[in-house]
Amino acid sequence: MTVTPLRTTTGATPIALFDLDHTLLPMDSDYEWGVFTTALGWNDPAEFTRRNDHYYRQYKAGTLDIHDYVRFATAAICRQGESNSIAAHALFMGSVVQKALKNQALSLVRSHQQEGDLVAIVTATNEFVTRPIAQAFGVPDLIAINLQRDPVSGWYNGQIDGTPSFREGKVARVTDWLRAQSLAWGDVEATFYSDSINDLPLLEKVQHPVATNPDAPLRALALERGWRILELF
Repeated sequence: MTVTPLRTTTGATPIALFDLDHTLLPMDSDYEWGVFTTALGWNDPAEFTRRNDHYYRQYKAGTLDIHDYVRFATAAICRQGESNSIAAHALFMGSVVQKALKNQALSLVRSHQQEGDLVAIVTATNEFVTRPIAQAFGVPDLIAINLQRDPVSGWYNGQIDGTPSFREGKVARVTDWLRAQSLAWGDVEATFYSDSINDLPLLEKVQHPVATNPDAPLRALALERGWRILELF
């Protein structure tokens, strides 16, 4: 699949922003990481599955308490420590993520990079899970949920560090990212690809919102507003 990046002749700096789960990946990486670590014996299978499914339904419904969810989602790596967690994630990348990397998604990202766009992945999944995935896409700039580190152990403690890149927080975090490039929203021509109605604040902020593999609420809104709809998978 070849997708041509959208352009106008504004003279602004082009940027391309990508949600990750169900947008570039045909899965939810955080959910699948939970399934994977449960299979390793890191979680009680029945209780973890019940809570994981509960949080996922809340996310789809737009009612998720992101701080509560991150404490739950990172509890296993907090218990396991740095060495075990990093080793397990390498296995996760090989056995789960690599199989989910689709050529059409890789090509979409690459097309923006080849056009000279500034490219970032903007996800509500935490940095531990997503940093190696962003690297697999060849994207150095990852805007994910940052995790606090314990001052003694140096490892994660289950809390969010700073503004979570979730819902309105994605706009705030992208604003910070732009500022680090000595840019503001008025300096850029932005495209954002997302599957989720949870990303409406950022979709409404950019010049080129692209509903990508959209969920039902986002599809309906995209049709109503005349936004581009991309079926990547």
